[in-house]
Amino acid sequence: METQDLVVLLDDDGQPVGTAPRAGVHTDSTPLHLAFSCYVRDAAGRVLVTRRALAKRTWPGVWTNSFCGHPRPAEEMVDAIHRYAAHELGTAVRDVECVLPTFRYRAVDASGVVENELCPVFVATLDGDLQPNPAEVAEHQWVAADDVLALVATAPWAVSPWLVAQIEEIGPHDRLFRKESASNALDRLR
Repeated sequence: METQDLVVLLDDDGQPVGTAPRAGVHTDSTPLHLAFSCYVRDAAGRVLVTRRALAKRTWPGVWTNSFCGHPRPAEEMVDAIHRYAAHELGTAVRDVECVLPTFRYRAVDASGVVENELCPVFVATLDGDLQPNPAEVAEHQWVAADDVLALVATAPWAVSPWLVAQIEEIGPHDRLFRKESASNALDRLR
């Protein structure tokens, strides 16, 4: 029996107050709900950035972190991360670590659909080959962490709003996003 794909609805204090089908929760008045973002690193310390599939309902075709998702009710966050790594990237991850446990954002897509999420941010290490799901990922690139910082600084319109906000909160002091040099990451992603 397959588990129904539900998201966890939250009150303003981040406490669970119910569930809703994931397929219908994102509207022009999306309720606050639980999600996550994950940045995947490889053995060389590079960060995987992905370009959202053009068929995605929100922010189609924009560059973003490695993958995002929603834990189901009673699902451990790390289990949801492993599930989404397999579904979106066709791979496994290890050494999952939370770097922003209370990240929250609200953003409105050009189509009027609202993202309204309490979205802890995680870092993980690649543990297999990538086989991105084309329904989720149009393109992907391995880039230096500095290039992620540079992309957000020079072309925030080319990336997801949650990536911009996460980078601002993580800041240059986090070991994933050390700011040592500036480069034009946008040219590499064209």
